[in-house]
Amino acid sequence: MSSLLENLNIPTCIWFEGGDKRNALASIFAGFLFFTGWWILIDAASVHSGSVLAGYHMCGVFGTLSLIMVNSVSNAQIRGDAFEGGCMGPRGSRIWLFLGFVMGFASVIASCWILFADFVAIEHTVQWPGVALFIQNAFIFISSLIYKFGRSEDLWG
Repeated sequence: MSSLLENLNIPTCIWFEGGDKRNALASIFAGFLFFTGWWILIDAASVHSGSVLAGYHMCGVFGTLSLIMVNSVSNAQIRGDAFEGGCMGPRGSRIWLFLGFVMGFASVIASCWILFADFVAIEHTVQWPGVALFIQNAFIFISSLIYKFGRSEDLWG
């Protein structure tokens, strides 16, 4: 019975190999999460046009700026291995990364605040726009983390 499946050869899929495909997979998955987050909010804004105010979109804009800020510096720049010039050297890149994470956390916290203050506490008939706003910002923040720490070049130097 043990020799029944020994001669069965299943070819490996190119996209699910580790190692050299890790950067591509992390980039694809992070981009998909970023796209899905914005798509969910755009859907909620189009279906429930009166419930999503124009100011609510600022959470997603700040989350997107946070994604750009966090992923614009590499770990080599933060460690000081590849970055000696500039305004403040490695310290400047660390401050830039910190500010990017603060903006990301702030956008997630602000979207959570909007969800509970404007959609749950007041008892709207439709709560989906608030949930969509929170999901959008959570997906953008998670995609930022996946792209930053899921890439082997940044993670292992």
